[in-house]
Amino acid sequence: MGARMSTAVESLSFTVRPVISHGDLVRACRVRALAYGAKSPHLRESMLEPDSVDALPTTTTYLCEDKFSGQAMGTMRVQVSGPQLSALSIDGVVPPLREFQTAYRAEITRLAAPVGADPFVRLALWKAGFMHCRSHHVRLLMLAVRKPALIKAYTKMGAKDVCGELPIPYAGNLPHRVMGLFLDDIESEWRMAQHPLLKFMVETAHPDIAQWEPKSMNAGAAVAAQARVVGILERAGKFV
Repeated sequence: MGARMSTAVESLSFTVRPVISHGDLVRACRVRALAYGAKSPHLRESMLEPDSVDALPTTTTYLCEDKFSGQAMGTMRVQVSGPQLSALSIDGVVPPLREFQTAYRAEITRLAAPVGADPFVRLALWKAGFMHCRSHHVRLLMLAVRKPALIKAYTKMGAKDVCGELPIPYAGNLPHRVMGLFLDDIESEWRMAQHPLLKFMVETAHPDIAQWEPKSMNAGAAVAAQARVVGILERAGKFV
């Protein structure tokens, strides 16, 4: 994917980092509930608790926090799949594309920021997801999208339709468009198109966006890691 040296360094008014404790995950869930519940009240209660995808060792949840108040301002999670790893949530709705069945793939879900949040919060979370995918050698990023404005933005970003609208079980069974962002050549495509995202996503370093170190992707390590995470959530009485 052709990473290049960043040409600028930019500071943000918030930080983005992976969750490292059950308390962090609960705070992320509260942001999810607040953001999704504002427009879909029936989703609020279910979003308040960690779910089974949060417990997977191949899932990383990111939390955005205001630098000054420490308040949680946004969240997003990335699930990675590949040889001998758990399937993506979207795989239960749309089978993996044949040419990517043995490749590392990812899905971003639960991207959330409360109404009125700094618009850079979502963009920074997106960069965290992009960096996460690059560090895990992901070739295809899957997206289930509902809002017309996001569909337009993702299309401009380079995402392609994988199929038409389908109900997504883990998103309230609401109809979503399933799209894929092919990452092998995405940076060169952005450069050719002089895409406005290029500067923020690739050419600028953001020390306030922390990245989860790539995890071991062998099956044995995944099983052991999952057991540890499930144990933590069960002891806290929060695993569903």
